[in-house]
Amino acid sequence: MKYLTIVTLTIITLVYAINKNHMLKDKIIPVSIKQEVETALKYYPELKDTHIEFKFKKNIKKSTMQAQPKLSSFFKTKEHRDYVILISETFKISDKKFLTKNIPSDILIGWIGHELGHIKDYQNRSTLNLIGFGVKYLFSDNHIVEAERAADTYAVKHGMAKYIIKTKNFILNNADITTAYKNRIKKYYLSPEEIMEIVETN
Repeated sequence: MKYLTIVTLTIITLVYAINKNHMLKDKIIPVSIKQEVETALKYYPELKDTHIEFKFKKNIKKSTMQAQPKLSSFFKTKEHRDYVILISETFKISDKKFLTKNIPSDILIGWIGHELGHIKDYQNRSTLNLIGFGVKYLFSDNHIVEAERAADTYAVKHGMAKYIIKTKNFILNNADITTAYKNRIKKYYLSPEEIMEIVETN
């Protein structure tokens, strides 16, 4: 019986390792955030064959993370596009800067889950539609609201509500985060209350 239990556990471990490696085979992930990225990806099994690079960048204007198609694959069919999620190296709270990789794990998972929501949105768009989407994102506040709320909605519907809410509360309830940044979150993204409404209706 003991031998059978050991064999069973070994098989389960091997199956888990194979599935995990398959999920990560088309991903480039910095070691410092590997655990958080792996957790977020578990909620998006349909992205297992999608090439996504997670890449730190010195600074991203008005944002902590940014998902976009890679220029090298922009004109491929939507099924074969490659994507990059840019991650700001630092996160500013009040006048102090902190390393993004040192943000609490659940908060980071929520942020990554939101960006994966953007990728899900992009996958449903033709190349022409995606070009129009990018142009409107640059010049239309209303379109930014639509895009960011859509990404939140994708994440919530993929089972990531608790992480998305934690990320919102981390920002909105943190006395050291600037009012301007909090107002941006309130303006463009789903509120915790709206997130719970989506959860209750699904």
